[in-house]
Amino acid sequence: MLETDHSKPIYIQIAEWLENEILEGSLSADEKVYSQYQLAEIFNVNPATAGKGLTLLLEKEIVYKKRGLGMFVSSNGHEKLLAERTESILQNQITNLLEEAKRLQIDYPQLLKLIEKAYKQQGGNI
Repeated sequence: MLETDHSKPIYIQIAEWLENEILEGSLSADEKVYSQYQLAEIFNVNPATAGKGLTLLLEKEIVYKKRGLGMFVSSNGHEKLLAERTESILQNQITNLLEEAKRLQIDYPQLLKLIEKAYKQQGGNI
């Protein structure tokens, strides 16, 4: 579940795991999120570390707090995550891909063919 290479702090890995749960539909809008104690048990970490991961999502307004009840997925949490990941992660990967294609002297039509092939291998329809 969490990375074993320790390239990212554990609380960030927990936040990203929860983000993935939201993106994959395991957690829906207005659904209760795991408590910091549940996350601490799942990942075998200190509850404060798990709480720090939840705080990241709270600050990004992916989740909201109901006093005395816990944290819940924001009504637009899924959309915020899609926009954030498209802008940051996917855009960064595309930039890296284009830089590598340029180094390898792969032109635009060749690159599109490679992308289409990979997309189809992942079950996508073009």
